[in-house]
Amino acid sequence: MDKLVIEGGAPLKGRVRVSGSKNAALPILLAALLPDGEVTLENVPDLRDIKTTYRLLELLGCQVENGAGVVRVTAGKDLQPEAPYELVRTMRASVLCLGPLLARLGRATVALPGGGAIGARPVDLHLRGLEKMGASFVMEHGNIKGKCKRLKGAQINFDFPTVGGTENLLMAAATAKGETVLENAAREPEIIDLANFLVACGARIEGQGTSVIRIQGVDRLSPCRYRIMPDRIEAGTYLVAGAITGGNLMIEDCPLEALDAVATKLIQMGVRIEEKKDGVQVSRKGRLQAVDVTTQPFPGFPTDMQAQVMALLCTAEGSAVIRETIFENRFMHVLELVRLGADIKLSGQSAVVRGVDRLVGAPVMASDLRASASLVLAGLAAKGTTEVRRIYHLDRGYEHMERKLSAVGARIRRERDES
Repeated sequence: MDKLVIEGGAPLKGRVRVSGSKNAALPILLAALLPDGEVTLENVPDLRDIKTTYRLLELLGCQVENGAGVVRVTAGKDLQPEAPYELVRTMRASVLCLGPLLARLGRATVALPGGGAIGARPVDLHLRGLEKMGASFVMEHGNIKGKCKRLKGAQINFDFPTVGGTENLLMAAATAKGETVLENAAREPEIIDLANFLVACGARIEGQGTSVIRIQGVDRLSPCRYRIMPDRIEAGTYLVAGAITGGNLMIEDCPLEALDAVATKLIQMGVRIEEKKDGVQVSRKGRLQAVDVTTQPFPGFPTDMQAQVMALLCTAEGSAVIRETIFENRFMHVLELVRLGADIKLSGQSAVVRGVDRLVGAPVMASDLRASASLVLAGLAAKGTTEVRRIYHLDRGYEHMERKLSAVGARIRRERDES
């Protein structure tokens, strides 16, 4: 198991390029189950979750060729309908193969990540939508077993704008018979990217990026070549990295329009963000000012940036309240930031952050993907040495982060964790 060792206090200067989007690439890779033939995807990031998806596709009977960010996926005639627990438990996004498998094969067996009852899990919204399209499901030994004849178009109104549910139903509806209307659909840019990929394959989709998406089912989809969008959460993380170190970074391939809510908060804090021809420049003068943050579905402030901005607020002047409205238990990074000298008090789904003059390095433990990013950011600003352990979480969603940061002046290295 590896760890990152960071000697804090170095302002970041130079250029950093944003990789392809993990959250767009995962559903698009699974949507490659739908066309009959070779799909070519460009700008695919080199990440732990992406590699897990390759293994899942191969287990399902696809051929996968990967090289230098270009991936070729061929879904032939011998597809298998089962996604086993051994892979699903490591990556909840594996449930997104449910819609494509039902659409392509008329049957699917997908393990639940926890191997138990669905209850109030968000996957329940996926199943209800697919049932409206003609699928039926049973629970058996911790697996969701679904079957159908050809799926049929339906009117589906989500209880809340679920990203995974919108993606699963979007893929299922692409080749369903008739029209499917998704109401209260999620609006994230990654859903637009998935829809645009399906359209490039011949799907008929309107309204992606709005709360109402209409899909006219087609008989078949054809292979295409498609470039994955840049990762807006990685880009947002590097915006914070430039700000928290008092540096001057040029971020290339930065999808600033998709980061409007984040950029707005950073600017309110005193961060300078300038859009230029060759990227987005981030810098700051003086100490930043605290601002309140509430996570919301897109186009609101993304929950995936909450932990990173909390790290930044730890160094700002004044107090701020962060309200987490999307996920429970998304404050697991708080106690680790406190180990670095942060002043944070939790109250239910809110955190009160009081800025301190200086964070101080210490050993810390990552609990999830975005928490690990927040600890790296805090370590970059802290006085002394910070060791971030369990960085396999980080490797799930950030492509070679320590290399990118080292190239712009961070004193950061990866070591084997012998503890």
